[in-house]
Amino acid sequence: MKTYIVGGAVRDRLLGLPVVDRDYVVVGATPEQMVALGYQPVGKDFPVFLHPDSHAEYALARTERKSGKGYKGFTVHAAPDVTLEQDLSRRDLTINAMAEDGDGKLIDPYGGQRDLAAKVFRHVSAAFAEDPVRILRLARFAARFTDFTVAEETRALMQQMVDAGEVDALVPERVWQEIARGLMEAQPSRMFQVLRDCGALARLFPEIDCLFGVPQPPAHHPEIDTGVHVMLVVDWAAAQGYSLPVRFAALTHDLGKGATPPELWPKHHGHEAKSVERVRALCERVRVPADCRDLAIAVARDHGNVHRAPELRAATVIELLERVDAFRRPQRFTEFLQACECDFRGRPGYETRAFPAPAYLMQAFAVARAVDAGEVAQAAVPDKVREAVFRARAAAVEAWKLTQ
Repeated sequence: MKTYIVGGAVRDRLLGLPVVDRDYVVVGATPEQMVALGYQPVGKDFPVFLHPDSHAEYALARTERKSGKGYKGFTVHAAPDVTLEQDLSRRDLTINAMAEDGDGKLIDPYGGQRDLAAKVFRHVSAAFAEDPVRILRLARFAARFTDFTVAEETRALMQQMVDAGEVDALVPERVWQEIARGLMEAQPSRMFQVLRDCGALARLFPEIDCLFGVPQPPAHHPEIDTGVHVMLVVDWAAAQGYSLPVRFAALTHDLGKGATPPELWPKHHGHEAKSVERVRALCERVRVPADCRDLAIAVARDHGNVHRAPELRAATVIELLERVDAFRRPQRFTEFLQACECDFRGRPGYETRAFPAPAYLMQAFAVARAVDAGEVAQAAVPDKVREAVFRARAAAVEAWKLTQ
């Protein structure tokens, strides 16, 4: 029985990055032996155990055989005679198919160290094609390791997988899990570029894929292409370290521009309402969590109003605050403004340009929130309380606007 550190921990150590999680492979053992040693079995589809003290994951060396569509369509074989090299051969990328023994010796049968030096994502074997999640994982790695490129033979294999319908078998929850993790990496646009290059973006997120090639007015969008704009926006959100809901809202804020008839280009009147429809459809299909969905809808619907905030009437400002649920959820209002500023900044030359709208709306919100709603309610007709509070807040904002 021998134990090896495998996968990301080995890769990250060689790259000089902090090692957060360590995964282990055990060669030459049976499940019964692991249990006898105090390990706790947790794997449903293959033998994985938790160490009795550290609770780290230890998996028995295994091989897999494709038995159906999608990422669950496998028959797993784990036995004492499965070698470390056989186990590593079923892994996705060469840079993730390295191991270290107890003495720190590197085991690298598939050239992972070479590809790390060359900064290349390369599949280990044809077994890559058996699991469509690997397309998403590779795309996510591209967002993390921003100076790596995809080997041409790997991109071609991914294209073949897409053409064969493998990505169509992915369950929504797993798609969202990988996309969410990629959105939280350093440069999310690279994830979408990899997916687009192999055709997977059109299958998984047609609402995003169709934005590329759709022009916008050059006066407001020097980048012109809507798809390029959206990628700049989501990368700006990542550069600021914003939350997942903000990054997802940045990604989806302009989906409605993909519905504009070409004869109306480059203008996109009314794209906000179309964006809301498409955001709802995407979120339902991919099972996007409520916090991400709700913020994305709010930003898609009202980012245009934020850009012209100083021109809005006081009552319109209060309506906006109520739609975003600012009075009950001020933190989400902050995230709403963050996503809208990302929309503004995601254009060449706009990175340092003055954009007073968020600060303006935050001040208006502070003024409106300072109104004593309880006091207004006590003086109001019982069935007109909501209207009275609205009028009081609008009046306060109107008086404040006159001082600006």
